[in-house]
Amino acid sequence: MTRAFSYMQDTESISGSQLKIGEVSKQSGIGIEALRFYEKSGLLDRPGRTYSGYRLYDEGVLERLAFIKQAQLLGFALNEIKEIIAHKQEGISPCAEVREIVRMRLSELDERIKQMHRYRRELATTLVEWDKTGEAEGHVCGLIEGSHIEHSINHKKIGKQ
Repeated sequence: MTRAFSYMQDTESISGSQLKIGEVSKQSGIGIEALRFYEKSGLLDRPGRTYSGYRLYDEGVLERLAFIKQAQLLGFALNEIKEIIAHKQEGISPCAEVREIVRMRLSELDERIKQMHRYRRELATTLVEWDKTGEAEGHVCGLIEGSHIEHSINHKKIGKQ
């Protein structure tokens, strides 16, 4: 097969509804490496290929990518998005699952807000004490070394275990 023939085959394979990965990236605003990752992780269906191996996506991929981006903006993790897509592909409406995930996420956020309020009160009280103390001798800083804050903030990302 000559180079010209291979090029013709690739050109003929790409109809108006077929997009190469670079075109998908440009139209969606999602990088090529992310698109490859989405494909490997099952968020995107495996695209067809030209004879020379170029990925060819149908235009439906843009809708899928828009869905993924919107779901991420709403706080869904990629594994959750994958599960939602899989349920839809199985003919199961994922809406009840989506509502449950958001309910759990709101509950986690409420708990995080409570923790943050407790932590803020403890820090404010500590600062008042430190302002009264002024300077405190210590190995590095006696104020920190002598502090008695008991509250610790859990730094895990909400809902993305």
